[in-house]
Amino acid sequence: MSFADNANNTLTKQPNKPSRKKFLYPIREPLRNYLKQHARETRLPVVYEDLMRFTYSVTLKDKNGQPTLWETTLYDMKELDFLREGLLKMYAILKTEGDLSFINHLEVARIDYCSFGNSNPFRIRIVNKFNDNYDHYYIKIADASRIYGLELEHILSPNRMTFLTSGNTLVEEHIPGIPGDLFIDRMLNDATTNKIRLAKEFVKFNERCFIRLLGDMRSYNFVMNITPDIEDYQYRIRAIDFDQQCYEGRKNLYLPQFFKENYPLVELVLNHLNKDSIQQYQTEERTMMAFRLSSARYRIKQLIDIMRCDAIMPEEKIAQLKTDLAIYHHNDVFLKCKTAGDIVRANLKQVLRKNLRLISRVPRQGW
Repeated sequence: MSFADNANNTLTKQPNKPSRKKFLYPIREPLRNYLKQHARETRLPVVYEDLMRFTYSVTLKDKNGQPTLWETTLYDMKELDFLREGLLKMYAILKTEGDLSFINHLEVARIDYCSFGNSNPFRIRIVNKFNDNYDHYYIKIADASRIYGLELEHILSPNRMTFLTSGNTLVEEHIPGIPGDLFIDRMLNDATTNKIRLAKEFVKFNERCFIRLLGDMRSYNFVMNITPDIEDYQYRIRAIDFDQQCYEGRKNLYLPQFFKENYPLVELVLNHLNKDSIQQYQTEERTMMAFRLSSARYRIKQLIDIMRCDAIMPEEKIAQLKTDLAIYHHNDVFLKCKTAGDIVRANLKQVLRKNLRLISRVPRQGW
């Protein structure tokens, strides 16, 4: 996809909006068995329904006193004692494989709830009582399409994902970084920002999302990681919301470049990178994804096979997406797809075929 295609889209402000409310899909037995096999499924001391028993909540404000989308929940003392013990154990399960030897100096400082979005998450703040250092993790309603998104991110991206499931509950480790919308508003035009490196990373992020069909990557659904380098800074954009994994029907909703919230980053690409550089960075990202797919080809095949038999996308959106991709790739193989898993498999093959052939240890047939 050429970034020059964004010119008219930016000027006319054509809307590219995902579905307002997404249906939550249950975890079926094949996916549950996959999660057990790869140590994602475990028995947890607290489940999502336990956290819903709060008595009332108050709006959480940021450091500037402005209201946020989060609410701090309050529980009666008996309920809070039960939750405190269970949430500390859950933190140990998530971080240290269940080693409880250190939890005496930890405390549950706050339980926040967000009614905005699909998964209605709880955010748990854990504080070290000795030094006041804190960490977060999230408890959400388990959704099969989100879990597929987390697994595909873990396998195909440069980022490792830590999450656990238990029945209808999903627990996710906090993904650190500067929220994309805040970075654009406050830091994009800072004198210390290396705009060329940032533009390069946005091209790569755009490519990663499209290849594995991760949608709705508006600026507030990803974070920016900034790492000091020898003479400057390196940037990495990390997705933090996986609800829209192969759920939408329109192809453009899988390309972050087409969301109006991301236009400042698109303009950065158009102003600082030429066509050849963009194509180079796209090829670099495809090559790295091909290497990751190669090293985990049996796991990815197992996941995609399960996904191909799972219903995680409305029929009308399947019809639209496979038609859009068939036109875009000039390949009618997409028209034969019947499920979201079929489409993801076909798109991975279509985009990465050339790169996979350059890697001798990847079988050309199989998955």
